[in-house]
Amino acid sequence: MSTMIEPTDSTLIENLSKEIIRDGEKRLMLAVLENATEDFQKYVLATDARGKQLFQAAEEWIMDKDDPSFFSFQSICDHLHLDPTYMRHGFVRWKAATLSSAMTRTKSAFRRGISSIACRSRPSATVKSCG
Repeated sequence: MSTMIEPTDSTLIENLSKEIIRDGEKRLMLAVLENATEDFQKYVLATDARGKQLFQAAEEWIMDKDDPSFFSFQSICDHLHLDPTYMRHGFVRWKAATLSSAMTRTKSAFRRGISSIACRSRPSATVKSCG
């Protein structure tokens, strides 16, 4: 025997409406989180003013633990069942690794440049050893 659902039951419609709204809110929250993550990762090494600003805004939003707004990082993580502390630590580790890697590449390029300059300034007899 099947249960009949009354389509005019205001409680049923109200509950369904709330579920649809919640799903929409979660999609919007996920989009906000994705946008901040993208800006954080894309602009971490930015040298232009706009890129630096986008990175700083994303980082400040992620690290802010006291923002009571509905779309704060803390609130979004709570609503999406993510651990905000774990997420923050992940962002910090990723940033440190990225900056470290960039620094290593910069130092290597600098050393190659210095080595190249040193070889070019030597007399031609010793240039062959600079290979």
